Amino acid sequence: MSKRIQIVEDDEDIRFIIAYVLKENGYQVEISGTVTDFKSTLPDYHPDLILLDVMLPDGNGIELCKELKSKLLTSHIPIIIMSAHATEKAAIHAACAEEFIAKPFDLDDLVALIKKQLPA
Repeated sequence: MSKRIQIVEDDEDIRFIIAYVLKENGYQVEISGTVTDFKSTLPDYHPDLILLDVMLPDGNGIELCKELKSKLLTSHIPIIIMSAHATEKAAIHAACAEEFIAKPFDLDDLVALIKKQLPA
């Protein structure tokens, strides 16, 4: 069974490109453009990993990450923070995320980070 990845990113083009690359790499992908959309899909989707943007139209990815890490049902899910505005140490430390990738990023680097968190 392929691993499930949830993308939470407000930029439609970025969502599309990441989803395409991940599907080509054999992952199941669910996309959300807002915190509200993400929270509505979470109970049914049960992702194995979450790619989370920091700047979202209806919330903050760092705050959402902290919330997810504080809940028993989601604390085990690896989260990779994506941002053009945060520094790596600050984002990982503040959010308790497993990884950080700065935008713009190389898609091969993103896939490598995902494979590091979701070994086959």
